[in-house]
Amino acid sequence: MQSPWEKLKQFHWNDRRLILVAVIILLVLLMMGFNNRMVRALELEEQAQAMTTRMAELEQTKVYLEAQIAFATSEKAVEQWAREDAKLIKEGDIPIIVLPPSAPTPTPTLVPLVHEEPLSNFEIWKELFLGE
Repeated sequence: MQSPWEKLKQFHWNDRRLILVAVIILLVLLMMGFNNRMVRALELEEQAQAMTTRMAELEQTKVYLEAQIAFATSEKAVEQWAREDAKLIKEGDIPIIVLPPSAPTPTPTLVPLVHEEPLSNFEIWKELFLGE
């Protein structure tokens, strides 16, 4: 029986070149697959970072809204709304209504109209040429 090394020696040079070309093509294909996986991994990492940032923003919004809900359901918020928006008062409070200043209505003054008599054409031409 022949050893694998002896079988390899029996190949012709053309056969060895063919095997070398096949191995090189296989290595190129493996490198292309590795490159595609690396690109996809980088894209997924960027998406994960964006989702982490978005999640942090949403968490802050949630905390803010919970604080707003807590204030809206408190007695202080109800009293603030009643006094400022609904204009309600408590028992024992003295309501004060601010009235606009009452200034007297001004009376119009009559201005006499000046009535001019129309000039004749002769007077108009005389004024234009002689300037009197």
